[in-house]
Amino acid sequence: MTLLDGRTEPSREASASDLFEKTRAQSLALAAPLSDEDMGLQSMEDASPPKWHLAHTTWFFEEFILKPSLPGYRPRDDRFALLFNSYYVQAGPRHTRSRRGLLSRPSVPDVLSYRAHVEDALRDGLDRDAFELEGDRLDELITLGCHHEMQHQELLVTDLLNAFSYNPLLPAYRAPGPAQVSAVSTPGWTCHDGGLIEIGHDGTGFAYDCEGPRHKVWLEPYRLADRPVTNGEWIAFMEDGGYTDQTLWLMEGWAVKEQNRWDSPLYWWRQDDAWWTFTLQGPRPVDLAAPVVHVSYYEADAFARWAGHRLPTEAEWEAAAAATRIQGNFLDSGALVPVGRRPGLWGDVWQWTSSAFSPYPGFTPPEGAIGEYNGKFMVNQMVLRGGSCATPQRQMRASYRTFFYPHQRWQMLGLRLAGDQ
Repeated sequence: MTLLDGRTEPSREASASDLFEKTRAQSLALAAPLSDEDMGLQSMEDASPPKWHLAHTTWFFEEFILKPSLPGYRPRDDRFALLFNSYYVQAGPRHTRSRRGLLSRPSVPDVLSYRAHVEDALRDGLDRDAFELEGDRLDELITLGCHHEMQHQELLVTDLLNAFSYNPLLPAYRAPGPAQVSAVSTPGWTCHDGGLIEIGHDGTGFAYDCEGPRHKVWLEPYRLADRPVTNGEWIAFMEDGGYTDQTLWLMEGWAVKEQNRWDSPLYWWRQDDAWWTFTLQGPRPVDLAAPVVHVSYYEADAFARWAGHRLPTEAEWEAAAAATRIQGNFLDSGALVPVGRRPGLWGDVWQWTSSAFSPYPGFTPPEGAIGEYNGKFMVNQMVLRGGSCATPQRQMRASYRTFFYPHQRWQMLGLRLAGDQ
């Protein structure tokens, strides 16, 4: 598959070591445009500094692969285990999440040296066949570590966008291109028969534990919009009093909206009688045909009610996606701005569903600290599907479940409408 910048996407069957090399290189490429000052920015507790993302993803390989299974491995600095653990209670104590931006030490060069130390150790262990792991377990852990790092690649750029948004200079992460003006497309619908279907990962290739077990779900006939909701449609919602009509909102959502004084998506403002937004390419006029992005579950639910429709369940979304080809713009392409040029289920923005993030029937987390990856977060969060312009393309699959709290907006979050037939 050829990416938008001309590079060729490696096959999903690439070896774990090859995936490791490409994933690690991609993280450094994402950090390359940043200054040392940029690398330490933390705008809120939900976000982390770019430097921390680079170090934490390195700690993951060290903690779960090198330390327990490579004889003779010596950490570069034992203190890094405290600094760069995130939420793995069984892996030991952790630095306070909200204070990651205060870690001026280790420096950026120290973090890059730490990355190189871990990478060299892993390569050497592979070359010598020195790991004390049975069967395919080593490849499985390396692959998990790579997909974990891909998730942090997405977080790195979205966290950075939030940090840059507080700078009055509104700096651009990527050099801005010409303003995009899209043709507004008429929304359409795809109809689905429903019935007894199966969802969840089918066992082919990589998946996170929360994507299984595969199980049966009954769906009534439904229809799904053939594209995400656009900025132009969102402006119509705003102009029709969408943010002031309490009857459209869930009670909790209204309280959050009032508390935070929301009257538009995150990063929007009014300028010269037009709506503008802040992106990774700096300030841009709002593209009326592009998917709306940076809206909470509460806002998405209110919009759906205003439009006379609803949000899809995750089972409806997955059933529709299972037969579609992956298309869209992804982190690998370097686009990093929602574009929404083609109808489809994939890319551009994550799409809120009406489904709570809960375990599938028969779900059992893995043993040990690695089992804390997803299971402990299965409460009070909502599932999103589809991936965004910041999602690495390797992570695109119909069963992939991401999840956020319903009030959160700083990720690339949008929506697609659904309805009953």
